[in-house]
Amino acid sequence: MLASIRKAGSIARASQKRFLSIHEYQSMNLLNSYGIPTPRSLPAKTPEEAFDVAKNFGASCTDKLVIKAQVLAGGRGKGKFNNGFQGGVHMVDSPAQAQEFASKMIGSSLITKQTGAGGRVCNAVMLAERRQPAHEYYVAVLNDRATQGVVLVASAQGGMNIEEVAAKDPSAIITTPIDFHTGLSKAEAITVAQKLGFKDEKTQSDAANIFINLYKIFKEKDATQIEINPMALTTDGEVLCMDAKFGFDDNAEFRQQDIFALRDISQEEPSEVRAQKANLNFIKLDGSVGCLVNGAGLAMATMDVLSLHGGQPANFLDVGGGATPETVKEAFEILLEDPKVKSIFINIFGGIMRCDYIAEGVIKATKELNLKVPLVVRLKGTKELEAKKMIQESGLKIEAFDSLDEAAERASRLAN
Repeated sequence: MLASIRKAGSIARASQKRFLSIHEYQSMNLLNSYGIPTPRSLPAKTPEEAFDVAKNFGASCTDKLVIKAQVLAGGRGKGKFNNGFQGGVHMVDSPAQAQEFASKMIGSSLITKQTGAGGRVCNAVMLAERRQPAHEYYVAVLNDRATQGVVLVASAQGGMNIEEVAAKDPSAIITTPIDFHTGLSKAEAITVAQKLGFKDEKTQSDAANIFINLYKIFKEKDATQIEINPMALTTDGEVLCMDAKFGFDDNAEFRQQDIFALRDISQEEPSEVRAQKANLNFIKLDGSVGCLVNGAGLAMATMDVLSLHGGQPANFLDVGGGATPETVKEAFEILLEDPKVKSIFINIFGGIMRCDYIAEGVIKATKELNLKVPLVVRLKGTKELEAKKMIQESGLKIEAFDSLDEAAERASRLAN
């Protein structure tokens, strides 16, 4: 179960890589649409709109609000904006203060422990009523490899890093398998609420309804993970979801168009967005050797061999089995957008993919892009001889190798 907890954390941190994530205010709207209670909250996309939102919250709430930068990253409260403003979460005591804080957040980039040095741009803020928790809980719905099914994971130690809780006190984690077809029964859900320490029938029932409806969202919206941290029992006796993180399966986009319409590409690496449009599997990394490979397994092996020879991959790039010369040129352009790339290593095993297609694309890209970065190529398999002949006759400065080790060592040396 600890592995599943770690998986939940890793999904939340790396959501741009594989799964769609949505902003907090969008998550709150989704929860509310399934009858799951949350603190009242509204988004604002300009400082003026933040003023109006705060003003219209009502007299009882105007001086009891919290403003949160809407950035897809954890650690917002301890983050810092690139304009020097400290913190992405603040208490707000008036509409004027809401406008002031929003003016310092919107349009600036928030840098947290999860964003990297460049941070992520804040295009909106969320204003929410403050609700005082008497106790905080952790709740998640996710896929579990151990049971080969969906599980509800809960803990009475919410509002903190659940991975640390699981590591220090595994008994604090309550895991309940969920029948995929029937979901959680009310009796099962109440049992979980009782184990969490809810004392009276009302709060047990309220918590149980949240568990049941979270699974409904998980199944109906093709979620990969739902994490509520914290779910709170407030001082006035209500059970509320105070914060939420969702992950959705990219493969379900065709039937979850309403969810995927919420995607905010400003929160994603631009090169990854461009690669996705070209049907390239691309993940930006921090090294200096640009990699262009066909097949995920070979791409991983290529990165390992580069590391073995002292090189650091600048990316994961799998062009797949259906790449064309045009696709290869697009891949080159994406690689060359990264100023840290000092050499490019092409490693192709031609099965479905024809090596001569790759060679044609490489030659075309080298000529049209006036390539200055050293290029190392290893081509094996279908149409290998034809591809090598094309490269040789091109007259271009392309270093070709048969050995993976020799090619990786050369690409690493050129980058260093």
